[in-house]
Amino acid sequence: MVTRRETAFEVGLGTLDHNKNQAGPVLETHTLEAPEASSFKASRAILTIAMAQLFGTSLWFSANGAMHELQRAWNLGAFDIGILTNAVQIGFILGTLISALTGMADKYSAARLFCYCAVAGAVFNGLFAVFSDGVVSAVILRLGVGIALAGIYPLGMKLLVTWAPDRAAQSLALLVAMLTLGTSSTHALRAYLPDLDYQLLVLASSVLALLASVMVGLLGEGPHARRKASAIIELGAVLGVFRIRRFRAAALGYFGHMWELYAFWTLTPLLVLHALQGAGDAPGRIALWSFVVIAVGAIGCVVGGRLSRYVGSGYVAFIALAVSGAMCLVYPFVAQLGTEIQLMVLLIWGMAVVADSPQFSALSVQACPADQVGGALTIQNSLGFFISACAIFATTGLYELMASNVSWLLLPGPVLGLLAMRPLLSRKPG
Repeated sequence: MVTRRETAFEVGLGTLDHNKNQAGPVLETHTLEAPEASSFKASRAILTIAMAQLFGTSLWFSANGAMHELQRAWNLGAFDIGILTNAVQIGFILGTLISALTGMADKYSAARLFCYCAVAGAVFNGLFAVFSDGVVSAVILRLGVGIALAGIYPLGMKLLVTWAPDRAAQSLALLVAMLTLGTSSTHALRAYLPDLDYQLLVLASSVLALLASVMVGLLGEGPHARRKASAIIELGAVLGVFRIRRFRAAALGYFGHMWELYAFWTLTPLLVLHALQGAGDAPGRIALWSFVVIAVGAIGCVVGGRLSRYVGSGYVAFIALAVSGAMCLVYPFVAQLGTEIQLMVLLIWGMAVVADSPQFSALSVQACPADQVGGALTIQNSLGFFISACAIFATTGLYELMASNVSWLLLPGPVLGLLAMRPLLSRKPG
């Protein structure tokens, strides 16, 4: 009989002994392999899942790489770009809410759900590329892409935990690094293939998502997979994780981080355009620098994952959030300086703004019960992306009025996040 709450880390290390006839949720058990073989297999699985995440999440901003063409074809302004971007965010919020509140993320195979959602996302994205002829149709189809992504991003994180729960901080850092590269990939394609038809650019993301489905389908779940045995849907049961103090602190810190992250990524082409004024503003150059500013965040994720082994995830997240918050504060002053200084600050901002994300997820995994990891991460993502959608609406809607001062609208997120996550700084690195 279990006499206390077990975390995902404890289950992964094989410390539990369950009575399978006990009432209530039952955790599945697996026979573990020899340490050397198990470690190699887990490392290979982590790399496979990370690559699948890269391919699957390319759907997220596939429209943004074609934004210049869509602006001309549909006469879009900054606010319209925000609406189109937020369609994906809102779809993601709806999908994650359904998944978390019904318990789907913890009752069914994460690998199967990932595969189904990757295929669905590829279809909606393809329909957007071929049939959209204006903002209304584009918003509807991008909403579908967002719903499908709800089964790619959070379940990709859960899949990693099923393979290597004792390496959550480092493996999640690699996963978010791939998300960051996936987000920036369309800007890279636009930079190096400036004459590529935007429909082909968007369709390329659909092909990558289908490949991600095949990769995860062949891999399956890891030996530490835990699912609730009960088929009964307990609406809202996952909300109980917010009663756990350390999970609540990690989630609140994550929410502050999310107020800033996606709004910054959405504004990046506009900030780069401002920086390049008078130094050449060809679409290809704007796309290249947008790619670099976003993609450099992958380095921040990997470095943060390494540092977490020595100082702990809490301190890494705190430092990254503090640096990105400082960039929010100083950017309006920097925007009056030369191109080189502006781009340097944007690079620092781009590296710090996402480096805390995997550490917050790792802290949440450590804090919550093992059989609620999927639902806990999904509800955290859902609320976080709702916050990011509000930030995107606010910053894109006011950008033409506030220009570079819009970064001050992002500052409350890091400040409140830093205050909320203070309880996490007491945990020594594991």
